[in-house]
Amino acid sequence: MLGVPSLACALIVAGAGCAKHADFVEIREDLRTVIKSQEQVQKQQEVVLRRLQAVESKAGGDAGKDSTASQARTDELLERLKLLEGRLASLEGNLRAIPAKPESAAGEPSRQSKPAAITPRPEPVPLPGTPDISPTSAYNLAYNDYLNGRYELAVSGFQRFLRDFPSTSLAPNAQYWLGESYYGMKDHVRAMQAFEKVVTDHPHSEKVAAALFKLGLAASDTGNASKAREYLKRILQDFKDSNEAKLAKGKLAELR
Repeated sequence: MLGVPSLACALIVAGAGCAKHADFVEIREDLRTVIKSQEQVQKQQEVVLRRLQAVESKAGGDAGKDSTASQARTDELLERLKLLEGRLASLEGNLRAIPAKPESAAGEPSRQSKPAAITPRPEPVPLPGTPDISPTSAYNLAYNDYLNGRYELAVSGFQRFLRDFPSTSLAPNAQYWLGESYYGMKDHVRAMQAFEKVVTDHPHSEKVAAALFKLGLAASDTGNASKAREYLKRILQDFKDSNEAKLAKGKLAELR
């Protein structure tokens, strides 16, 4: 990790136009340190990912806890990697801003009493939270966790997907499966909140009928039979030809 005084000095020199050969060498050294730190974080990330895969293949009640801890460690390493990449980009911008050393006719470095003025250049600013994975891959990872009963990981994955890719075509499905993940955890309150967002935020999605049916089930599970009937009747009214309509009729018969 870069020392604060060293990095601050390098940035001030490059930004204020007082770059000298010694400053150039110092920034080069800082850049090497950042690259080395980045490589170390990447190696740590690979180790954690391998451990995560090993934990997921185990059977037993402790596997879920270890998997969650490994996932948290992986996320932490990814955040550290992004910070290092941001510092690397900043140092590279400063290096580009340093002009070549002027030389005298005899080939010796020119000794100026004052350094030449440097036109300030905007430094590249890393975007926080920028995903390094495609929407489809991120969705499939979370969905695979759901299919394998890793509901807590699925919740985390779908939440990250909705945060990073809120406008993609997969967003309604991700919102629905977020509700299913909470429902699998028997967290009916959060499950209903997630399903409600499918209905209100994505009214034209093919998942609306399914979301209404699961809202009916969750309301029934929590003892609110009247609310459950309300959701189920809405399916019969708005989606009468859907598979969920057949399921809603059966559930309504149970609630009478």
